[in-house]
Amino acid sequence: MRRPGAGEVGIDVAYAGLAGWPYRPGLEVAGIVRAVGADVVGLAVGDRVVAVPGGGGLAEVAIARAGLTVPVPAEVSLRTAAAVPMGLATAMLLLTEAGRFAPGDSVLVHCASGGIGRALAQLVPLLGGGRLIGTVACPEQVDAARESGYDVAIARDDFDADTIRAANDGRGLDVILEPLGTGALALDLDLDLNVAAPGARIVLFGDASGGALDPLPPAGRLIGANISVTGFSHRGLVAGAPQRVAAAIRRTLDLLAAGRLDFPVTELASLADVPDAHDPLADGRGAGKYVVLIDE
Repeated sequence: MRRPGAGEVGIDVAYAGLAGWPYRPGLEVAGIVRAVGADVVGLAVGDRVVAVPGGGGLAEVAIARAGLTVPVPAEVSLRTAAAVPMGLATAMLLLTEAGRFAPGDSVLVHCASGGIGRALAQLVPLLGGGRLIGTVACPEQVDAARESGYDVAIARDDFDADTIRAANDGRGLDVILEPLGTGALALDLDLDLNVAAPGARIVLFGDASGGALDPLPPAGRLIGANISVTGFSHRGLVAGAPQRVAAAIRRTLDLLAAGRLDFPVTELASLADVPDAHDPLADGRGAGKYVVLIDE
């Protein structure tokens, strides 16, 4: 394994988080600093940290930029910390930056049963949100979504614009988080536009469908309804604004350390269990956030 270069940190990985397609395996790790490169300040050998290595984290040793490596408070386990960068921190960025969330806002989350969906269920009420509605891929996921914190959870085959509005007492939603994972963009956005409140923010992220994206709606429809549609890319922030990713990681770690968040994860016992775990992630059946034990 190569030594960390300037501005980099080498980490003995204890746990690594799993993310579904299109992300490269091993984008988040938690463990112990084993070596630091030149020009690294604020981190030392032996520190407990969580990091975004940019891939390759499903290994005994990972290399990450120091700017994307954050100390883990003593009150937070490395097991939980490994789920933060692509889970709680991403959800925080989606809400507060891309979605411009404000206290009292109602929120609609598509694919609510996954890791991001569960993280949002924790954060929306903590940040003072109003009604939280989630859609899930199949009826079997409805109860789990409700148990994770959603006021209303609806299976995809059972909802339309009228159903979603009724779940919010007939009103439109203020923030709509759309991962594009359940159909053509045009169809999903048409539904989202029909359930959006005046001034709503629709956030497109993830591109979980993997297909080519259809054109956005005509500008007149957005202008007339005072609706904004914005994109969000975790990978883009890691590359172009890593300080914002690190700040979100620190903020959520502090909330975990203070006991204000309780983020359950599903632990895989070894790397041998990873391929089977990716199957439900790929087809929308995954429940919550997965981490794999690398080395205790």
